[in-house]
Amino acid sequence: MSKSNFTRRGVLKTSVLAGGALAVPTIFDGSVWADGHTGFTNAPEGGTVTLGFNVPQSGPYADEGADELRAYELAVEHLNGGGDGGMLNTFTSKTLDGTGINGKKVEYVTGDTQTKSDAARASARSMIEKDGAIMITGGSSSGVAVAVQALCQEAGVIFMAGLTHSNDTTGKDRKANGFRHFFNSYMSGAALAPVLAANYGTDRKAYHLTADYNWGYTTEEAVRSSTEAMGWETVNAVKTPLTQTDFSSYIAPVLQSGADTLILNHYGGNMVNSLTNAVQFGLRDKQVNGKDFQIVVPLYSRLMAKGAGANVKGIFGSTNWHWSLTDEGSKAFVKSFGTKYGFPPSQAAHTCYVQTLLYADAVNRAGSFNPCAVVEALEGYEFDGLGNGPTLYRADDHQCFKDVLVVKGKENPTSEFDLLEIVEITPRAQVEYAPDHPQMGGAAATLGTCNPGA
Repeated sequence: MSKSNFTRRGVLKTSVLAGGALAVPTIFDGSVWADGHTGFTNAPEGGTVTLGFNVPQSGPYADEGADELRAYELAVEHLNGGGDGGMLNTFTSKTLDGTGINGKKVEYVTGDTQTKSDAARASARSMIEKDGAIMITGGSSSGVAVAVQALCQEAGVIFMAGLTHSNDTTGKDRKANGFRHFFNSYMSGAALAPVLAANYGTDRKAYHLTADYNWGYTTEEAVRSSTEAMGWETVNAVKTPLTQTDFSSYIAPVLQSGADTLILNHYGGNMVNSLTNAVQFGLRDKQVNGKDFQIVVPLYSRLMAKGAGANVKGIFGSTNWHWSLTDEGSKAFVKSFGTKYGFPPSQAAHTCYVQTLLYADAVNRAGSFNPCAVVEALEGYEFDGLGNGPTLYRADDHQCFKDVLVVKGKENPTSEFDLLEIVEITPRAQVEYAPDHPQMGGAAATLGTCNPGA
């Protein structure tokens, strides 16, 4: 351990003791992290800095991964002064001026998570150890996000999560080096329940099909909790393998269950296939318990809607962001992305682009690439101009809080991209919760302390 690194860790330790087990020091200004000290993992040398983009380039979430990678490439272009600048022009923070990050040109490396935790960790480790990546971002699976976030905590680099919706990412598995802009399962349940009650009543019988990993579990729990609180009954909940492509054998029992509502806690290709199978079995044409049978998709994306086609018409769900939003930030991003790629961005693309800008801005505001400086700059940070309205990065769990969109499949789409309509913008206050909420791991869930690495 170098002397400078020892000194920095000594400062950290003192601040933690003095501050009563705070996750990071809050009593120092940014000068304590001046990059004259290089005792942190992959401290950039020379005129460049390397970011690691770890996305599913194969597997059931590959479509999301491809759009994430497009967004990352666009973010790098804008950070380095190319294109029209996109959201750099609408972001309330004005530290990003097209000269890179902290004066260093941005370079990047990519990896394929394969939507598998082990593969994602191996890919991230390679980018950190071989390519010198100082920040890792990406993912479209919460299982992957939790695994890679833990690796980044161990390695001493920042993890800016891409698309990850499970409560666990900033719940029971939260880490001091990890941050999430995307919304979560709890927020989907809180936003959806009132809309479902208003449209379908409060005496429904629901059957859940749930992807068999942490995202599926927390989404089922959140939707069950919110719908049961308004009077719905859950008649069954069945786990389905993430690798499943034909859901016929899972749909058939729904017809004999007495359920009048099917909740598909599926995402990406899984949702496209399970919804298609449900429609093929005629569920949407049936009446049960004197009611028209309904299907709900808690987490929607434009890419999923495109894959499912006409089957999504009239089906409610929630989403983190949609390209039809009319705020200045969203319009700027849609214009930049559309000009470069020829079609509008997905919510996955949006959150990944925004996370890259938020990391770069935090480094600039801190005047340092030191992970602990970035943590300090992001905790409790409030901003606007990046879509979704005023947004807070909460210090307690590194979760962003902002408005949530409830959407449904359009009955008469005008194009292959115009498949979802926003039916309600749920205000941030309606989806907020305490950091120690039971769905987030309760009082046992803690961030720990930031790790600057070696």
